[in-house]
Formats: sequence, structure tokens, C-alpha cells
Amino acid sequence: MGTTADSTKNRTYDAIVIGSGISGGWAAKELCEKGLKTLVLERGRDVKHLTDYPTTNNMPWEFAHRGQIPYEVQQANPVVSKCYAFKEDAQHFFCKDEEHPYVQEKPFDWIRGYQVGGKSLLWARQTQRWSEFDFEGPARDGFAVDWPIRYKDIAPWYSYVEKFAGISGNKDGIPQLPDGEFLPALEMNCVEKYFIQNVAKNYNDRQVIYGRCAHLTQPQPVHLQQGRAQCQKRDLCQRGCPFGGYFSSNATTIPWALKTGNMTLRPHSVVHSILYDEQKGKAVGVRVIDDTTKDAIDFYARIIFVNAAALNTNLILLNSTSKRFPNGLGNDSGVLGKYVAFHNYRARVSGVHEGHLDSTTDGRRPTSGYIPRFRNVHKQETDFLRGYAAGFGANRSTYQNRDGFGASLKENLAKKEYGPWRVGSHMMGETIPKESNYVALDGTKKDAWDIPQLKISMDYDDNDEKMVKDYQEQMTEMFTKAGFKEIEFSDSKQAPGLDIHEMGGARMGRDPKTSILNGFNQMHAVPNVFVTDGACMTSTSTQNPSLTYMAFTARAVDYAVQEMKKGNI
Repeated sequence: MGTTADSTKNRTYDAIVIGSGISGGWAAKELCEKGLKTLVLERGRDVKHLTDYPTTNNMPWEFAHRGQIPYEVQQANPVVSKCYAFKEDAQHFFCKDEEHPYVQEKPFDWIRGYQVGGKSLLWARQTQRWSEFDFEGPARDGFAVDWPIRYKDIAPWYSYVEKFAGISGNKDGIPQLPDGEFLPALEMNCVEKYFIQNVAKNYNDRQVIYGRCAHLTQPQPVHLQQGRAQCQKRDLCQRGCPFGGYFSSNATTIPWALKTGNMTLRPHSVVHSILYDEQKGKAVGVRVIDDTTKDAIDFYARIIFVNAAALNTNLILLNSTSKRFPNGLGNDSGVLGKYVAFHNYRARVSGVHEGHLDSTTDGRRPTSGYIPRFRNVHKQETDFLRGYAAGFGANRSTYQNRDGFGASLKENLAKKEYGPWRVGSHMMGETIPKESNYVALDGTKKDAWDIPQLKISMDYDDNDEKMVKDYQEQMTEMFTKAGFKEIEFSDSKQAPGLDIHEMGGARMGRDPKTSILNGFNQMHAVPNVFVTDGACMTSTSTQNPSLTYMAFTARAVDYAVQEMKKGNI
């Protein structure tokens, strides 16, 4: 008996965090700083900052395939091979298709990173705040359910995480894209500046700005305390940055949590379910399948933060069944796994700028221009709900002269010949959460850990098609007014998923009958369980979501610890 009791004690913590990515890392940091003994469960392998970035300093010729993925690997991985960052230098940070199969009821490209740090090693690092227009959107426009919070509730937490993470940007004074706590911005090139000025001259309802990003352009004392250094603008971020120049869990929150002495990190721990105690009326722990031994192990804690990334969080909650919750933990409303949404990245517009031929660019920059949403902001003005943001960038094209033979050919190839400037934009459209867009547990198929596979059913709708058409018309008009030539529109028709911005399924809301979480990311029906990753999102806005996950997480931990001290959880 004593041995069993000791074993249970050794597996008991104040808090458990499921997942070590962007939101899980923040949960770990905040809980540990507040003195809680915290277990962080990661399904993948350990990746330590600096130590485990094997390609970070490789030169192009040091890659066997010069950076490309071999044909046989592409054939074996038809989903992950579609991701822009799945190249030879970063393939080891991606979950391969066969490693965790899922069921595509409708086509969906699920991109995952199973290691300590998760996809924070791979993200595009764009960081925009949400605005009041986003939080009030569902209530105003009549879709989804009302957000239980507003911008004023989250604004101080945006500031809190921005200062620690390090965000580069300008104070732009745009109501639908609030300013934040910024490090200096990097410089836009001359054609981007030209387009900024041209749009300002021709429109009073839209702006082109510097794309705010999680890069240390001017490290502050708190960043130096983290052991991070200035961004070197190598633009090799997906390899893991040896300088800690961009924000990742590995470079920032995980080491910060570890140095408190309060964090225990357990990789190779595939979470099976959350344990619910019928008598106590609360969650008491987490069941893990050890990836090495395939043994089931239970860990216990007073509070649990679920940060496994949106769809895996849904999977865990759906698989956490009990007599009290036969359809998934906290799922009294029946909406768990439903109203999942994403960002529409299908559309692009490109063109040629014939001017500024006396200039080119030198070096690299880890961001681009950004066009905040300008449709349906202050009033409904189109035949679709909500709107879209867009990226914008310009670069001087180069080519090689391949004329000649022998010495003359070598001489020609050695010269860099310049062509015109090329400009391009991509769309990031807000999709409307719908009950018909859902994830569920498959009834027959299981994975290597004897956990049901996730069945995904998501698709575009008429609102998305109208938005794509409007983006094409508006961006083409903006390019035309700027004098760009050879303007072309393309629609990739890609399946949902490659945006890697899936959200929802365990949404926040005011009413327990239509939502899973309250305004502090706390389960209505299981108050000691919190969800602060993408699964918590009620709607998607047009902004990249990671900064909002960080702010939600810090706010939720602060609330949870206060509630623990009061004896409420």
C-alpha cells in the first residue's frame, strides 16, 4: 500500500499543462512563476534550444538534396509535403503523415509539429492584436455566439506578452488593428514604400503597413535575461534560431519556466484523456500513453491546462468520457468539436512594377507588408460577412544570362542580371464557424496508441467564395492604381488546413448551453480545466492568432491561480 501511495504522490503536481507549443509554453511559464509545481506533457521528443537544431548553421551545399524533399518522401507524405516550410532543412520538426493518421471526411491538410516547442519552431511569426471589431463580430453580425470578453479585457494581457516575447512593429493608429508594445520596425523597401504612399493617396479606408512580427530588432533587458540576442535577419527561422532572435517556446518560455525549479517536462507522453472524478465533480488528472513503452500512466493535479493545439485538444476532450460526460469532457452543450473554423489563404494577386530600376534589395527580412481588414469594418457594405487581411511584398527579380560557351558562359553566369520589380499579395480571409464544420472521433479506426483517430469535416462555403472574388477585385484595383503591370490572379483551391490556423471546437461563450468555456477560458462544467489554445476561439478574425493565444493563456493562468487561492477550484 505504501508503495502505491508513494507512486501516486510522485505523479501528483499542482498543475498539468498538455502541450508545449506557443500557448502551452506560456501556461508553463506563468504557472511556474506563480510557484506551482507544474508537469508539462509533450507527445513528441524533447528539443532543447541550441542543442537540438541540427541544420541551423548549414550552408546550402551541406544538404544532400540542396534543400529539397526527395520524391519518395513527398510520395509518402502527400499532406505535410504541401506545407511551404516542409523542406530538407526543417522536415525533422514536422509530423509525417504516417506517424499520426486521421480521417478526412472532407479534404483537410493537417500540419503538425510533435516536439517540445511544437509549431512555435515553425510558425510565420506574424503578430497582430485583435480589436473590438473582432470580439463584437459574432454578436453584431449574427453568427456563432457572442464572445464573453471584449478588447478591453484582453488589452493589458496583449501588452504583457508582447513585452516578454518581443514584437517588432510601428504605431499605425488603425482602429481595427490596435497598436501594441513594439520594438523598432525593420525597413520596407522602396517599392513597398511606393505602394504604401499610393494606397494612402487613393483610399481613405485602407492602409498598407509593416507586418508586425515576433523578432528582436532591439533586445530589451528582459530578452537578454532570457539568453536571446538580436534577430540576424537570416530568414532561416524554421530551422530553430541559435540566437533566439524570434519568439519560440524553446528559446523563451520553456527555459524561463525550467529555471524556476517548478517545472517537470515529460516528452514522449501521448495524452489519452483527462480523468474526471464523479464524486469530487472535477478533473483530477491526465492519462498518458508512454510513446516508448506504450504503457498507460496517470498523473494528477488540481488544475489542468489543455494546450495540445486546436484539433488535438478537441481529440483529447472528446476522448475524455465518463458517466457524467459520455460525449466528451465538459460537453453538456453538445457543441464540443463543432463550429471549427480556419483562415482562407487560397487567393493571390501578382504583378510587375516597371519603376525604381535604379534600386534593388540587399540581405533578408523576416516579414513583409500587411494590409489590415478594410471590408465591413464600420458597417456591412458587401454581400458577404466579415472580411480579409492581406500580405504584400515586393522584390527585384534577377536572372542569369546563359548565353555563350566555355569561359564566356562562366563569365555570364557569374553576373547577376536584374529584371523588373515583382509585387505580390496573398489573402487571409475570415471564415464563419458553422456546426457543419466539425471534428469527431472515428468509430472504428485507432492510432498507434489505441486512441480513436480524429475525423475532420471542414469546407469552404458561399461566403468564402464571395470573399475571394472581392479580394481579387479590390487588390487588382489597388495594383492598377499603383501602375503595376501584368496583374494576375490565382486561386489555389487548396483544402482547408494549410493556413495552419484552425480554431474552435471548444469555444468560449456566455451561455453554457451553447459553449464549452467561459470568459476566462475555464470549462463551464469542469471549473479546474482551462483551454487556451486555438480550440477556445469563438470566431477567427483576420489576424494571425498566436499572439491572442499567448494573451489568453497568461490571463487564464492569473485567474486560475487566484481561484485556487480562494478555494474555488
